[in-house]
Amino acid sequence: MPSAGGVRATGTVLDRIVADRRVRLAEDRRTTPEAALAELGAQLPGAGVDFVARLREGCAASPTGARLRLVAEVKRASPSKGVFDADIDAAALALRYARAGAAAVSVLTEPTFFAGSIADLRAARCAFGADAGRSALLRKDFVFDAYQVAEAAAHGADALLLIVMLLEPAALRDLVALARAHALEPLVEVHDAGELDLALAAGARVVGVNNRDLRTFAEDLGTTKRLAALVPAGVTLVAESAIRRPADARRMADAGAHAILVGEALVRARDLEGEAHALMLAEASA
Repeated sequence: MPSAGGVRATGTVLDRIVADRRVRLAEDRRTTPEAALAELGAQLPGAGVDFVARLREGCAASPTGARLRLVAEVKRASPSKGVFDADIDAAALALRYARAGAAAVSVLTEPTFFAGSIADLRAARCAFGADAGRSALLRKDFVFDAYQVAEAAAHGADALLLIVMLLEPAALRDLVALARAHALEPLVEVHDAGELDLALAAGARVVGVNNRDLRTFAEDLGTTKRLAALVPAGVTLVAESAIRRPADARRMADAGAHAILVGEALVRARDLEGEAHALMLAEASA
């Protein structure tokens, strides 16, 4: 499909999100010029952490015997499910996830459709302070512009999401390289084998397989199983979406995933630590 500034029209909700994001991006640039971002980054506590190492090795709080590393998401709402919890305190929830052993915390920063903000990312990073053993932080958003990459780094991200469906191949390659120039590791999200090929060609070291079809919102855990066989051994595989119970997590571990990204199930959890541990242990009967 035709593109605008490296962004592809998808015929999905992504098109509406990107249109809104362009308007807000112009406002963000006026409010915080790119030249001011470096100073914001300099004010952050502590240092960055290695996203890939966290996804492979976990944290000190990760449960013994875990089959999967957990990327736990700070998520108030979604276009398909509506509002989960409008009153989430991003910093407090990030700390709870870290105490539960999450290798990384994903923070939704898109405001209109997911009720997030870049302030949530910064709050989570500041809550961790200078703890060198903290969970890695992933900026989860719809990134297509260099400003968004610099902004992610300035507010404490260690990684950021890049969606293959959204980006022209040249733009994807450029954003992967730019992210690494800012000491961020991209989580490159794919939905099918063609997108996986593009992700690998762009140099992805971490591939996220979205089990939700963004055209229909249908969920299929088999998506990860089908694509896992095509992922090279040195690439870290993250299964995303539709993972709600230990049996789902076990399917992802059996398929070859190194980590799972879980939002809704944990935001709604009554026993967050218990459910997080059960997902990491990936025991079908838990």
